[in-house]
Amino acid sequence: MFTPKYPTPDTAPAPAPTTSQTSAPAPVVPTTPAPVPVAPVAPARPTVQLTPGSTLALVAGGCAVVLVVGAVLVSMLLAVAITAVSVAVVAVVLKSLLKDLNKHI
Repeated sequence: MFTPKYPTPDTAPAPAPTTSQTSAPAPVVPTTPAPVPVAPVAPARPTVQLTPGSTLALVAGGCAVVLVVGAVLVSMLLAVAITAVSVAVVAVVLKSLLKDLNKHI
């Protein structure tokens, strides 16, 4: 079950041995590399100009994002704290009830 299963080896015939010929080597012909195409130059993009109004809008947007994220995180922390306090109160009440139950028996 856990033994590996190997595929069957190829059944192609072995390549025929080549015979070496002792003739003169072929002459070396120097080749020049093909010229590399040059990419066209893209037109210069205009830079972003920040006016006082757009800067103020960016700062206001950033402050709004920070306030919203902070409010969400604080509300999540508050939910966890309220849940922990309620679980602790339930534990104290159950402990008190069990203690009173054991006294009466």
